[in-house]
Amino acid sequence: MSDKQQADAAFANPVIPGFHPDPSICRVGDDYYIVCSSFEYFPGIPVFHSRDLLHWTQIGNALDRPSQLPLTGTPSSGGIYAPTLRHHDGRFWLIVTNVTEGAGNMLFTATDPAGPWSDPVRLPDVPGIDPDLAWDEDGTCWCTIAGVSQVRIDPYTGQTFGPRRQLWSGAPGAKAPEAPHLYRIGDYWYLLIAEGGTERCHGVSIARGRTPTGPFEPCPDNPVLTHRGTDHPIQNTGHADLVQRPDGTWWMVFLGVRPRGGSPGWHVLGRETFLAPVEWVDGWPVVGEVTPELPAPSWPLVPGPVEAVRDDFDLSELRPQWISVRERPAEHCTTKERSGWLTLRARGTSLDEPDVMFVGRRQQHLACEVRTRIDPAEGSGGLAVRLDEEHHYEIEASEGEVRVLSRVGPLRSVVGSRSVPAGPVVLGVRVRATPPRDARTGPDTLTLGVEEPDGTFTALGTLDGRYLSTEVAGGFTGRVIGMYAAAGTVRFDWFDYEPPAL
Repeated sequence: MSDKQQADAAFANPVIPGFHPDPSICRVGDDYYIVCSSFEYFPGIPVFHSRDLLHWTQIGNALDRPSQLPLTGTPSSGGIYAPTLRHHDGRFWLIVTNVTEGAGNMLFTATDPAGPWSDPVRLPDVPGIDPDLAWDEDGTCWCTIAGVSQVRIDPYTGQTFGPRRQLWSGAPGAKAPEAPHLYRIGDYWYLLIAEGGTERCHGVSIARGRTPTGPFEPCPDNPVLTHRGTDHPIQNTGHADLVQRPDGTWWMVFLGVRPRGGSPGWHVLGRETFLAPVEWVDGWPVVGEVTPELPAPSWPLVPGPVEAVRDDFDLSELRPQWISVRERPAEHCTTKERSGWLTLRARGTSLDEPDVMFVGRRQQHLACEVRTRIDPAEGSGGLAVRLDEEHHYEIEASEGEVRVLSRVGPLRSVVGSRSVPAGPVVLGVRVRATPPRDARTGPDTLTLGVEEPDGTFTALGTLDGRYLSTEVAGGFTGRVIGMYAAAGTVRFDWFDYEPPAL
């Protein structure tokens, strides 16, 4: 890209679209890394890399072994909450909460953020969620958690020293003081937190003190970031982390959502990772305007690899974008049994079941087209859009038949069906914005159907997207689109995902 082309360019915000909440960022030299919450999905904690803060590539998942990530019995929107990523003493440190009963707070390390990451150092004496790590000048490690409280720990062993101390917890009476991050910047220690809950009243506030243990004085202009009470197209802004570029400029990553449709507005992609500039005025951060497009930066761009539309399942292991519900046993999911095909063996009989064999990727565009070629000769399965066990749409193939299914709350329906010739069949889902009608207009529609031999698409059902939104289903995740097995063994030749052509 020439200098003029770069100057005229604009870049999409969110910088990591789709269900990628609770971002934590660190810089090592010219490289930036972000991790995000992953809840009930395995593998857990996606790890992203960038050289320019605008182009992000997933390089792995930090928790990719059952020994690191026990999720059996985890309800949807349980599991992995709010990791913090830091680099200290030549290694990467990752501290996180697994809210599954008996798991708690855990700490992992790696020399390469792409992995492998260590087995967990457990922190039984660190309660709560949203743990943070910070080291002071003499090497003392402080762990700060939601609430907001703090305890000194040995990060190598998990041992704590002394009682937990309550710190500053934001505005008096504010809901859910959480997501603490502690930094030494200049002459002060800064304590950045989220407050107001992760819904429409979410916000970011900050305080400072002379020592990492306080006392902390609040910024007079708190919250330093919130969109509560506005009609801004990006809402629920909060749960932030700060990073400084080599040129001395500061930036903030944070979560937000993009609600669509009428009232109250429905967001379907989950909470996404956004970026905004930060300036320091009188010793306090001032967050710049949050925009759906970011202007070109003054530094060189370093685009990563372009994600292919199609995955042909030609690798021995699945790419890191693919996630499953709670676990992914090799005997139920493999690319090694039939060359160039993904083989899934059923466990649960449908997506209503917590142990369904499902392999999906996050929906990352407000409109998209998804296709897969399935061979159901030995079972049944298909293509699904999942939010949780009680909110999902799917198109399912068995030998000689295809049907569209809907699960919304307690209701499970067969929306449409048709016979198809024996053998592999191409299934598709098309997601499109809903034209505005009135205050009750939903955010989008999902059309599920089959592709005919001549390439034309035959719709078998068109469904309202609001029922696969957080505002309807609740919880903390977003849509995940992928393949599943409902009975026996099914095989998938390829999977396409792409936004519609402009």
